[in-house]
Amino acid sequence: MTGMTTKLQDLVEPVVEGLGYELWGMEFSRGGKQSTLQIFIEHADGVGIDDCEKVSRQVSSVFEVEDPITGEYRLEVSSPGIDRNLYKLEHYVRYQGERAVLRLRFPFEGRRKFSGTLSGVENDDVVIHVDDHEFLLPFEMIERANLVVSL
Repeated sequence: MTGMTTKLQDLVEPVVEGLGYELWGMEFSRGGKQSTLQIFIEHADGVGIDDCEKVSRQVSSVFEVEDPITGEYRLEVSSPGIDRNLYKLEHYVRYQGERAVLRLRFPFEGRRKFSGTLSGVENDDVVIHVDDHEFLLPFEMIERANLVVSL
């Protein structure tokens, strides 16, 4: 997580939790004239458009006062979806037994992409079974991970 994302998370998380939602994750990207902040929220009863609007209004109010993003930006609030990205170690524990794709920042044993079944977490390593092999991948090396939905 970048310094900017950490700063934004420190502002956003209390707002989201105060409204009764879980902050699943955030992504901040700068691009040209406009930056984008994506906020993913979760709730036991699911997340609808009204939930996203409520969070968006509250976060916007906080940002008007705190002004954490210089220049123009777009704020997007949504549910993480069924093929959700995994942002925290707890997510890997929660979805143990599910299929996922992990992409690493740097090659590990000659590869950057691992597609298999999540087996949980050992210390700060994510455990994934790929074919007949078990890999312990350091959490800090994971660039992106998401669930794979079987329909």
